[in-house]
Amino acid sequence: MSPLAIPKEPPLSRLGRAASRRRRPVLVAWLLLLVVAIVVGPKVAGDWSVDYGTPGSDSKAVEQSVAKDFPGATLDSLLVTWKAPGGVKSPAAEAHVREVLAQMSAIDNVSDADLQAARTSPDGKYGFLEVPLEDHASTVALDQGADMLKVANAADGAGVTMRFGGQVMTEAERGAVSSEGVGLSVALIILLLTFGTVIAAGLPLAVALFGIGTGSALVGLIANVVDTPDWASSVAVMVGIGVGIDYALLILTRYRSALRAGARTDDAIAYAMGTAGRSVVVAGGTVVISMLGLLLMGLPYLVGVAFAASVSVLTVMLASITLLPALLGFAGPRIERLRVPLPGARRRAAAAAVATDRDLAAAQAGATHDGSPRFAAWSRTVQRRPWVASIAALVVLVAIASPVAGVRLGFPGAQNDPVGTQSREASELMTEGFGAGVGGPLQVLAPIGGADGKAKLEALGARIAKDPRVALVSPVTPSQDGELGLMTVQSRTSPTSAKSTDLLNAVRDEYVPGSGVAAKVGGWTAQTRDQSVATADRLPLLFLGVAGLSSLLLLVAFRSILIPIKAAVLNLLSIFAAYGVVAAVAEGGAFGQLFGINGEVPIPPFIPVLMFAILFGLSMDYEVFLVGRIRELWATHGDASRAVTEGLSATARVITAAAAIMIAVFGAFALDDQVFLKLIGIGLASAILIDATVIRLFLVPALMELMGERAWRLPGWLDRRLPHTSLEGTAELPVAAESPRTTQRATPVAAGDAG
Repeated sequence: MSPLAIPKEPPLSRLGRAASRRRRPVLVAWLLLLVVAIVVGPKVAGDWSVDYGTPGSDSKAVEQSVAKDFPGATLDSLLVTWKAPGGVKSPAAEAHVREVLAQMSAIDNVSDADLQAARTSPDGKYGFLEVPLEDHASTVALDQGADMLKVANAADGAGVTMRFGGQVMTEAERGAVSSEGVGLSVALIILLLTFGTVIAAGLPLAVALFGIGTGSALVGLIANVVDTPDWASSVAVMVGIGVGIDYALLILTRYRSALRAGARTDDAIAYAMGTAGRSVVVAGGTVVISMLGLLLMGLPYLVGVAFAASVSVLTVMLASITLLPALLGFAGPRIERLRVPLPGARRRAAAAAVATDRDLAAAQAGATHDGSPRFAAWSRTVQRRPWVASIAALVVLVAIASPVAGVRLGFPGAQNDPVGTQSREASELMTEGFGAGVGGPLQVLAPIGGADGKAKLEALGARIAKDPRVALVSPVTPSQDGELGLMTVQSRTSPTSAKSTDLLNAVRDEYVPGSGVAAKVGGWTAQTRDQSVATADRLPLLFLGVAGLSSLLLLVAFRSILIPIKAAVLNLLSIFAAYGVVAAVAEGGAFGQLFGINGEVPIPPFIPVLMFAILFGLSMDYEVFLVGRIRELWATHGDASRAVTEGLSATARVITAAAAIMIAVFGAFALDDQVFLKLIGIGLASAILIDATVIRLFLVPALMELMGERAWRLPGWLDRRLPHTSLEGTAELPVAAESPRTTQRATPVAAGDAG
């Protein structure tokens, strides 16, 4: 029996060895899970649903009351607007509009259009009508979207310009470019460049796809239990693909290092699982904790997002520690076959052969020196001037974050849809004819059951109508039972503008008080305002909850007080820098135009929250990968400064490759037509770039150098009370010292090892 470098194998090493030895049953089990997910998943999945209201707010109370007491007022609608230079009431224009509306109403789930209910602009040249849908807009867009677009795109005629809008058209026109497909394609290229062989590059992708394919069915099941928006699946896939590839990449890198040092396949798998596998479990745990932190926000639609992303991460993590060892058992040393003919491959192969001998000698001597000399030199440079590096990095982060000061929160409207789409042009036509505020008026709801209730509400409306910011106040509409009255207040500016928010505040704080009317104000602007306030109030709770639990996990894993504190602070710095990038893009200047944003767009209030939850967990991944290796090396030789240099050089390549993959996956969502998904993708990609460069290459080595051995101190009383578990195994490679295999040169790695 060969002496292993890990005398008593930890559970994950035993799991990896067992999965490798029973690789056929493991692979069959995952294949069955994937088939069931693909075949059965869609049949048992729930319907996507989303409620962007803020529980306990006035806007939510108005929304609920309108839905209950004003039948038909909240049905999803197809918005129709048209322009006729000769007048919308002319016989030719009316005949043409009737014909087009009849074609649209003939489509399933589109109600009959009542042209008599259309609204005409003051100059008589514009018309506007809402046509109720018989099902949710997202369902209609999926089932009848193509038919609706066919009618809409051929609607012009007889001198009439017609456009169709609403959520149903926005979703029907959504681009066909697959963000996930683009991200995976770029990830494959990066993996090929990193590993240099088709088999090694394909394994992380296979693991991620197995995990995502299985997890997607579970995400559909979640929609049966809690409100889950349709974009939750995109977020879950985005995060799952990124972490799935990264986790497999980390384990695969350690496996190849062990093979190069002469270890047998089973031993190499056990070593990789006992070291990198533990990092994966801790890193995955921090991501799940961060995502579940969304539950602290008290917003119903984030509950589904939190569970969807958490399930996605858990499934890819499970695939990484079970399916990947099985696939590695099938591949064995053949993982280096099907080499990609990359430029300079022979030079790198020769260098790798030398590195293989060095790794082998180092492994037999009980140490590891498999890092990059260039990154080692970089680390020493930073460590020689830690204060300079720290201050310079902080200045850069503050500068990147500075646009946050001018951020404007709000829900993007149709005016922010891509140029040339039906929904955007319909919004522009409505603005031309009826004013910028027509798409999202304030809703003023009040009891009118008393003797003079309606008169008081009308008097309030008359006062509001005199405000220069108001374009129109509608007559009071009584509820079905006559107890409530509803009137709308149209602003002269867009519902997402600061002036519309000022008008909302004036109605709530100046006009309603003293009017004798117990009115509540809702509508688009009010919903945005209420959610922004609620989000700001609960953000500290999210920050403290997620940072506290994640830090506690690192405290147990690293047996250190300073490391978790440093990790939390650095994560917050990188996240706020990413907020700055998103704010700069949303301003719509030259930077925004690079990503297809041609004008200023508001940032939905949930984006900072969602970014924080995702990024705090992902940033902890890199913290675990890097600092875990540093601790492993420090435990081997006891030199804190040397451990930082060796740890950075040993993990820099894998972190760089992992970060590049994350950036590719997240950055691909910048191609999405939905503005908020575009902003999320840009924010996440920029945060990973910042974290992998400014944080990991400057601040981490500088601060670790300043802390020295103090980084690994833990008071005895606390050490005795914490559960004892190590993040990593030993730094020694599992070499069979007497085995004939150790005298053979392992297959060199042409593309260079990632860590």
